[in-house]
Amino acid sequence: MSGALSGIPKLLVSSVVRGAQQGDSHGGLYVVDIERGEFEQVIDWNTSGIEWDGRGADRGLRGIVIAGKEIFVAASDELFVYDPWFRQVASYRNPYLKHCHEMSLHKGKLYITSTGFDAVVRFDLATRRFDLGIAIVMDGRAVNVKAFDPSKVGAHEASNVLHVNNVHVDDAGVFVSGRKMPALVQITQTSIAMAAGLPRGTHNARPFRGGVLFNDTDSDSVVWLGPEGRVAIRIPQYDPRSLTHMDVDASGIARQGFGRGLCVISDTLIAAGSSPTTVSIHDLEAAACIRSINLSVDVRNAAHGMAIWPF
Repeated sequence: MSGALSGIPKLLVSSVVRGAQQGDSHGGLYVVDIERGEFEQVIDWNTSGIEWDGRGADRGLRGIVIAGKEIFVAASDELFVYDPWFRQVASYRNPYLKHCHEMSLHKGKLYITSTGFDAVVRFDLATRRFDLGIAIVMDGRAVNVKAFDPSKVGAHEASNVLHVNNVHVDDAGVFVSGRKMPALVQITQTSIAMAAGLPRGTHNARPFRGGVLFNDTDSDSVVWLGPEGRVAIRIPQYDPRSLTHMDVDASGIARQGFGRGLCVISDTLIAAGSSPTTVSIHDLEAAACIRSINLSVDVRNAAHGMAIWPF
């Protein structure tokens, strides 16, 4: 086991506190050293400007992308930029950012999922402008795509039918998924197609090793479906007596074992997040969780975004 964990990079992990009340902490950012079993909270996201309605709403920080010396972190309706010492250096807003979740960077363009609009909004790192919106819409029983200009008022209406929560972008296209989408959708300049079927309730779906990798959140597992078959690894669970705030979530949606957040470390090792905020290393070859570190015993505190920490 120690050999498999040797050389595991540090991770930057965000968390949200589901069902938090005004005056509570709402999560933050952590640098996690899984190899040493240590972590440090570098930002505590506690602000009086919290919006108090909606699923998850503004309670915490979400997707993470690190580009050069800049750390981009999505909140519900704002894109924050930090330096490696976690000093905020900029922030950007757009009317089509709402309940943002995960992000992906490709060729200088940052793609942000805007769950409150069932859309992906693109941000150009060179110009610092939002230059494209991609709405995922239902056309009868089929999923379709509509491009819109995020600089124009009324270009796209708010929608949370599909709960679009993840985007992965590479040379093969833009891959989009959501909790209420039955498939990972591949979008190119000329087409939209189903890349892989998914169970409802997934997070973080993306192409991987000729198949698809995702958090099967409703089944408390990290799953890879590939040419060689199916690998499912259970999310760590705790004795309920060791957890706090089990009965104080008015929304009724906070629970332990809620899997969200994935980061590919190698062809076989995957970092994954769960609640109460836990970071685990899963070995696809062994089909097992080989190490986990718990950051909180508050069942409302759930991992969200995850990226390799290069500094």
